[in-house]
Amino acid sequence: MAAPARIAVYYAPRPDDPLFAAGATWLGRDPESDAPSPQPDIPDIVEITAEPRLYGFHATLKPPMRLAEGRQWFDVVLAARALADRTAAFDLPRLSVQDVHGFLALREAISRAPLQALADACVEHIDPFRAPSSDAELARRRRARLSVEQDAMLTRWGYPYVFNTWFFHMTLTRRLTAEEKVRFQPTAEAHFARAISVPRRVSDICLFTQTAPGEPFVIAERFPLRG
Repeated sequence: MAAPARIAVYYAPRPDDPLFAAGATWLGRDPESDAPSPQPDIPDIVEITAEPRLYGFHATLKPPMRLAEGRQWFDVVLAARALADRTAAFDLPRLSVQDVHGFLALREAISRAPLQALADACVEHIDPFRAPSSDAELARRRRARLSVEQDAMLTRWGYPYVFNTWFFHMTLTRRLTAEEKVRFQPTAEAHFARAISVPRRVSDICLFTQTAPGEPFVIAERFPLRG
């Protein structure tokens, strides 16, 4: 495989999980095949989901990164597979549609230590393959008025929301106005109600790749958790 522009480690539901279909339909794209998915007949849904559609339906474990000089795609594959081989599958807590700093996202009802541990391990073990952030990338992130701790994470790990500042979320919209939230939150809750009522386990991790800037992220590899 040619070196992708960026690589990320995400949690994504398996294709046979009803949450996979619900997420693909809501965002308008299947992240496994990269095929379009017909969205619900809701005014403005195409526009408010444009940004998360690019990244695919997922929860971030290791944020998108460029490969460091001298590193290859297969290096990341081997590291992700080794991490998955020593990590045990676990139950995902019940999810609900929540407001996350103005975005709608699926979040867990209660925090779970295995989920945090998985995200921490993905950051730590995949980071050696990451190219350093450019000054422009750091400046763009800092426009979000980061806390001292978030800025320290950005400087060390290239992303402000890792380890103590990380939280599980599956983004559903761009940042909404108060009026838009009133419109779209009940609609999203109804759309995902059946899928999130089904118990599920985190049983694998995914490598998502982006072929070029501005192109969509797609699932390139899944690694079962075998620990």
